[in-house]
Amino acid sequence: MRLPGAEQVRIEDRKVRAYLLSKVHPVGRFKASVFASAGFTDSTLDDFVAQIRRLAAAGEVSVIQDTEFGRKYTVPGTLTGPMKALDVLTVWIQEPGQPAVRLVTVQPR
Repeated sequence: MRLPGAEQVRIEDRKVRAYLLSKVHPVGRFKASVFASAGFTDSTLDDFVAQIRRLAAAGEVSVIQDTEFGRKYTVPGTLTGPMKALDVLTVWIQEPGQPAVRLVTVQPR
């Protein structure tokens, strides 16, 4: 199964800049160091987001979980960075009453 509305996913700039690629976020900095090893940094932010969008559009949902906040979808895949490729899990949520799914996180595997 594909991610519902995969062509219209919401990826918040703040989520990417202040968390996933942040070198100072208490949790995100560990992910940021892994993403940086593949060549994803603030200067390649647009490429990073494009890779996440590509994965959302082409990837297959591996897990669906209903939560109190909405339906979560996990989509595994590979992000191809400037320096190397990374296997990741992307997690998305469709909140009640919202037409588009929103990126929750990207987890290196």
